[in-house]
Amino acid sequence: MNRKDIKMEVGEMMVYDLNGYRLHAYNTKDALSDEVFIVEKDKRAFVIESPCFFNNIKELESYIKENGIQIEAVLLAYHAAGGSFLKDAKKISTKNAVEYNTKGGGKALVDNFTSAFGSSFDSSLHVADEIIEEGKNTIAGIDLNICLTSDAYDIEIPNMNVVYTHMLGHDCHSIVAGESHADHIIHTLNDYIKKGYDFALSSHYTPEDLKDVKTKIEYLENLKKIATEAKDKEDFIEKMKESYPAYSGNNYLEMTASFFFA
Repeated sequence: MNRKDIKMEVGEMMVYDLNGYRLHAYNTKDALSDEVFIVEKDKRAFVIESPCFFNNIKELESYIKENGIQIEAVLLAYHAAGGSFLKDAKKISTKNAVEYNTKGGGKALVDNFTSAFGSSFDSSLHVADEIIEEGKNTIAGIDLNICLTSDAYDIEIPNMNVVYTHMLGHDCHSIVAGESHADHIIHTLNDYIKKGYDFALSSHYTPEDLKDVKTKIEYLENLKKIATEAKDKEDFIEKMKESYPAYSGNNYLEMTASFFFA
């Protein structure tokens, strides 16, 4: 595996060569710590998720054009904002992801971000041109598996031995919507370990390995324990910060507290 880091004016690109495929991991460095991925084979490619700030959209589109990458589809799972990104490319999603992003929790987040970030944030939503089904699919000549989740879907790319999910991050807080959601994430992450992926990709962190996945499982188990011991929302947040003083993502921690102490 070879990796090349490219510093850009706004974000940063990490380029990995994996088993004859190329992964372009774009760290937007935006206020939401968003990541966007381009999966490429012989210049044919698809994009996972969309940047949502106008300066990132412009920068990533320029990168794609300058490198002669032919984007055949944009897969929209958990991030449907940034509707001006690659307007002529096919947009693909699942039925439940469309619901999440147009009426559910994803839409609520976009509404909040629109108020918080103003004109720098592209609040327009991508419209799915094609609904993809769970299971084996091929896009841009690349085999992948669509794995439905409670909100949207994860993506397995077997020939690269990588999986994409919404939130991981071994040293940052994540949005956890209650105990059952934590258990679901733990089950999913244990499945990744059993399958022995080289990399786990996520929407808010650079590519991670299975050691990082194990760290996240331990975090989630401890989070559940702290939630049962905490007196209230504020006590929970305080105890979590004491347990993980170096973790980023305090905004996500506060959202998690709201779910556990509704």
